[in-house]
Amino acid sequence: MTTSTIVILVAIALYMCGMVGIGIWKSKTNKNTDDFYLGGRRLGPIVTAMSAEASDMSSWLLMGLPGVAMLTGLAEASWTAIGLAIGTYINWLIVAKRIRIYTGKFNAITIPEFFSKRFGDNKNILSLFAALFIIVFFIPYTASGFSACGKLFSSVLGVDYMTAMLICAAVIAIYCILGGFLAASTTDLIQSIVMTIALVFVIGYAEIACTASSGMFGFEGVLDSVKDVPGFMSLTKIFNPETGAADNYSALTIASLLAWGLGYFGMPHVLLRFMAIEDPKKLKTSRRIASVWVVISMTVAIFIGVAGYALVKHGAIPALADTETIIIEIAKLIGEYGYILALVGGVILAGILAATMSTADSQLIAASSGVTQDICKNFFKINLSNKALMWVARISVIAISVIAVFLARDPDSSVFRIVSFAWAGFGAAFGPVVLAALFWKRANNWGALAGMISGAAMVFIWKYLIAPIGGVFAIYELLPAFIVGCIFLVVVSLITGKPSDDVVNGYEEAKAACKE
Repeated sequence: MTTSTIVILVAIALYMCGMVGIGIWKSKTNKNTDDFYLGGRRLGPIVTAMSAEASDMSSWLLMGLPGVAMLTGLAEASWTAIGLAIGTYINWLIVAKRIRIYTGKFNAITIPEFFSKRFGDNKNILSLFAALFIIVFFIPYTASGFSACGKLFSSVLGVDYMTAMLICAAVIAIYCILGGFLAASTTDLIQSIVMTIALVFVIGYAEIACTASSGMFGFEGVLDSVKDVPGFMSLTKIFNPETGAADNYSALTIASLLAWGLGYFGMPHVLLRFMAIEDPKKLKTSRRIASVWVVISMTVAIFIGVAGYALVKHGAIPALADTETIIIEIAKLIGEYGYILALVGGVILAGILAATMSTADSQLIAASSGVTQDICKNFFKINLSNKALMWVARISVIAISVIAVFLARDPDSSVFRIVSFAWAGFGAAFGPVVLAALFWKRANNWGALAGMISGAAMVFIWKYLIAPIGGVFAIYELLPAFIVGCIFLVVVSLITGKPSDDVVNGYEEAKAACKE
């Protein structure tokens, strides 16, 4: 092991120890499951904004997005990013304040619990199905994060993939078990800062390296290196790496990628941040911070992918079997220029860890709440003491982590593809229900249940049965699944009985509180 590698390893080790330390620190604030799952609704505006976006972006930001841009050019990466940027802003604008006030009025600490209380589902059937969908979609989502960690250490340090993944999974699980939601949110704030620093370092080095390789300065040098690649810099064509030619990118495909933004309405780990802010009036500040950070970070990530292609073309970096490791390769290259730059390389790699951990911890907390609060306590009516519920919550985190590790055992899995599928699942299953719960008083529990099940089912149906047909059907599954979920929710709500007066009154009271 070289000296630079040791320096990089020390930087990463210090970072991981710091995250566990935060978990130990925040463990003292968890008195009950309300604290463990929602932090007692005590988050400030900055922590709310940055933890929401850090938990949202995951390793997708530093590995998946640059990898897609490097492999196929601007089209897929850019339209996806545009959809996410629009979705981020709209979600903060119309959903954040309402769901904070509504869940406070209904005394709900999880999304499934909110559904049941909002729609008057006394049997908690909505809560059960929502919790099951959270577990089904979050486990592979979490597995993609563990996979990213394994790829990182395996590529940089030559450590066995499974060993590296297990270590990272253990660290994430430990500080979640100890500190719960507040630990996850506090570490997410720090991790968003580390992610930002990593992006700045990488983009700076990429421009310098491209300047040295092409003889043209900075951004101009990068663009000059890729201008002759067919379809690479187009938004209506996509570079096909197998044929070396440009393929057309249809308007329908673009629309389906913009539909990534619809996923935000159903993301439990993002919605929980809205629910946890102390003062709903400060959400405007959070919205501004979050929206600016998302736009800048995704733009930089896409440019890194483009610069990565240029670096490979000029021989600064060897050809990559997996383009999602481009930032890792750049960090390794930086680390070869002395101790100080090796430390910089360590910070960049810690940024990838930060991106992964900031999402995985939130997913573990949300999935654990589904098991403990929504299934055990609300549906099966298992009455346990606060201490016993805390232990069930922590055991759930361990169990979910173990399953995610099992699913992530394949080092060749694509972070981008796994995340896109789970994103579609949440967006289609929960998005229509969340919007109906907040904006349509005629929606009832049967409509919500039908919308949830049909949306989730269509994600699988479209992905594995319809999309393979090709042609106009080869689009991102979130768009058709979201539409189907909305249709079922509206139709079933209208053909079944109206909500009870108590349900309507609860909705009107919460709606009135939003205007105060």
